[in-house]
Amino acid sequence: MIGNPTFFNGPYDETMALLIEARNYIAYHESIDQRKLPPHVRLQVSYESMRVTSRLTQVMAWLLAQKAVHAGEITPAQAASEDYALSGGDICTDPAGPENEDLPAGLRSLLERSHRLYMRVARLDEQVRRSVALAS
Repeated sequence: MIGNPTFFNGPYDETMALLIEARNYIAYHESIDQRKLPPHVRLQVSYESMRVTSRLTQVMAWLLAQKAVHAGEITPAQAASEDYALSGGDICTDPAGPENEDLPAGLRSLLERSHRLYMRVARLDEQVRRSVALAS
């Protein structure tokens, strides 16, 4: 595995902060932001909110698997298996959204930051998988 447990603290803390921010946005601001939007844009807001949620939950699940490796709860090979793989595919890797001026600014910001985080963790996932493959 790469690094030590503190290596994952930054991405973990960033993911947790974005999860809380996304929860607060969806719970308290989304409905206010949507009141003045036409129906097709409200649908887009719902779709993009789910994209943010998907990215962040996928990243958190992956990071927790890495923490489990460092705690000795699972092996590096188990963490590199498909069961613990970062998933989300095309939905999570699609960078679309932040440039859509019809969407509320808060959501556009969450879309951009969650995409950057997801792509960083996707690179870490590839690196971990390569490391495990070379070790076996």
